[in-house]
Amino acid sequence: MGEGKGSTLVHLLVVVLSLVAFGFAIAAERRRSVRSVGFQSEFLLGFAWMGTVVKDNISNATYCVYNSDVATGYGVGAFLFLLSGESLLMGVTKCMCFGRPLVPGSDRAWSIIYFVLSWLTFLVAEACLIAGATRNAYHTKYRGMIYAQNFSCETLRKGVFIAAAVFVVATMVLNVYYYMYFTKATTTMPAHKANRGNPTVGMTGYA
Repeated sequence: MGEGKGSTLVHLLVVVLSLVAFGFAIAAERRRSVRSVGFQSEFLLGFAWMGTVVKDNISNATYCVYNSDVATGYGVGAFLFLLSGESLLMGVTKCMCFGRPLVPGSDRAWSIIYFVLSWLTFLVAEACLIAGATRNAYHTKYRGMIYAQNFSCETLRKGVFIAAAVFVVATMVLNVYYYMYFTKATTTMPAHKANRGNPTVGMTGYA
C-alpha cells in the first residue's frame, strides 16, 4: 500500500459493491414488469409476459396485474449493495467528522468536494432504486383515468433503473477519488510539525 493512496482492500470493496449494485440495476431494468397491450385489445387479455391486463367490470378501465416481480428484488438488491459500499467507506473515513483531522491544503479541499458530490449522487441513486422497485411492485391500475390508454405498462416507468445505474457508477468514481484525497489529507504532515520533530536541525555547527 503506497503512502497517501489508502487501503487497496477498501478501494476494491467499494468498487466491487458498486459494480454489483450497477449489475442489479441493469438487471432490474431488463426484467421490469411489462405488458405491451392497447386499451382496446381485449383479445389479448388472457395473454401476458410477466403480467396480465385485467378489465375492471365496474369502470371498464384496464390495469396491469403482475405474476412475477423479479425486478423489484433486483432493485432492492442494488439498493442494499450500494448502501453497503457507502456505509463501508463512511465507516473507514468516519465521515470526515471524527478521527484524525485533515491537513489544510488542496487535498483536504478535494476530499470535501468529492465527499459532498458522492453523497449527492448516492442519494439520487438510492432514490431512483427504491422508487423503481416500489413502482415496479405497484399495480398500475386504472390507466384510463390518467389518459394512458395508448401506453403500455412498460412505458409508464421506463428508464428509472437506468438512471439509478448511471448514478451508481458516478457514486463509485466519486467515492474512489474521495477516499484517495482523504487518505492524502490525513497522512501528509505539515512542514512546521516536521521541523518541530527534529530540534537538532541547524544546531550542528555549535557542537
